Amino acid sequence: MAYPFDREGTDVGPDGIRRYRDLPQNLIRLLRAAVDRHPDGEALVELGGERVTYRQLWDRAARVAGGLRAAGVQPEDRVANRLPNGNDWVYAFWGTLLAGGVVVPVNTRFAEPEVRYVVEDSGAAFVVEPGAPLPDGEPVEPADPQHTDLAGIFYTSGTTGFPKGAMTTHENFLSNIETCLRCLDLGREPRTTLISVPLFHVTGCNSQLLVVTALAGTSVVMPTFEVGAFLRAIQDERVDVLTTVPAIYWLALQQPGFADVDTSSVISLSYGGAPIAPDLVHRIQQAFPTARVGNGFGLTETSSVSTYLPHEDAAEHADSVGYPAPVVDVRLDRPDPDTGVGELLIRGPHVVAGYWRKPEQTAETFVDGWLHSGDLARIDDDGRVYVVDRKKDMINRGGENVYCVEVENALAAHPAVGEVAVIGVTDSMMGEKVGAVVVPLPGRTLDPAELLAFAREHLADFKVPQFLDVRTEPLPRNPGGKVLKPALREATDWQPVR
Repeated sequence: MAYPFDREGTDVGPDGIRRYRDLPQNLIRLLRAAVDRHPDGEALVELGGERVTYRQLWDRAARVAGGLRAAGVQPEDRVANRLPNGNDWVYAFWGTLLAGGVVVPVNTRFAEPEVRYVVEDSGAAFVVEPGAPLPDGEPVEPADPQHTDLAGIFYTSGTTGFPKGAMTTHENFLSNIETCLRCLDLGREPRTTLISVPLFHVTGCNSQLLVVTALAGTSVVMPTFEVGAFLRAIQDERVDVLTTVPAIYWLALQQPGFADVDTSSVISLSYGGAPIAPDLVHRIQQAFPTARVGNGFGLTETSSVSTYLPHEDAAEHADSVGYPAPVVDVRLDRPDPDTGVGELLIRGPHVVAGYWRKPEQTAETFVDGWLHSGDLARIDDDGRVYVVDRKKDMINRGGENVYCVEVENALAAHPAVGEVAVIGVTDSMMGEKVGAVVVPLPGRTLDPAELLAFAREHLADFKVPQFLDVRTEPLPRNPGGKVLKPALREATDWQPVR
């Protein structure tokens, strides 16, 4: 098929980057336009909680901004947001921007050492803590930053075990919003989305909350995921835009009462963030017959969406992540002459400004305007991208990135561990789960339950191995000393942790 996305209203600049014309100057103007358009329209619905209009959202966020200013937060200061999903998270997000600050969403599943690293590395002037009252004060004159000013820092796990802060500008956010509107074919009328993934992720924040805000629509927020509540919300709230990871669709379709759920309101359904089986795509299309079904692909470093596989291709090319978005260029670095596989490079106005306080890693990853994604891919003759492997040693657990080195380092710190290798274990629901092969030190015994308890003290829960193999023979290694993980994967009889 021909290139499926609308490129009207875009221009290529002298730097070679295609950009959308006529975007708002910043996110604050985008929110203000939604408030002026539908002041009494519902902006937020927290399941089990408050329903909030756009007028109320602006007023609450403005008071948060006043409270932050009173607490000493100055323009360009970072504000770490540790809150779980809910309306308060959104108030803190917009309040920080209205105060001129930079939002630092914190993964709520991080262990305390990880949280401490993010707060300290970002130099946060204020931390919005769960259980504490939101900052509150007299509303201040809202900030009016420039297109290229920093708006957020999203921390993504690093192969060295230290998260990296992706510096996201107002232009990055706004470009991703427009990309989503076009790729999902949402039009310009208010829509209702159901946010079942964490708001601290770019999918929940950038490609759901902010996209619907641009339409002056409604974000239905799940404080915690529960499949029954997910299905009821689709029907009761007349959700028309669904975006989540494949594991949630898989779980929803397994429910005995799914056939009784009215899904007729859903016009757009997308998935991404993890591998998906072609059979699951077919089942989704049958279960949501009124929806245009598609696959989105992106990274924290691309503010969310870089490629999208539209409805017309979803079944026949289910293993593809789609075509480059309207203002996105992709190419392959040093593709193999036989397979056509090379590292995927991405360019566009959605690519972040670099890593916060990490100039060396920024220089390695962002080269001459191109993001080196670390993903190995091929591109077919029609322009579809197929991600075939990961250059980085990483496990994708239901949309959560788990870097093997990080988990290996944590397990190796246990006093009885001699060798350890962490490997992704294929799983029909999550795509992959974390598996670990551990060899005790000579003369030491290793209690698996004790090792996992140790891991939970140092790692987020989604990084703790769910499969564990304790063996006495040394790990297989090549002459250079590197563990032969493919051979280890094949030879291991994975047993789930009890």
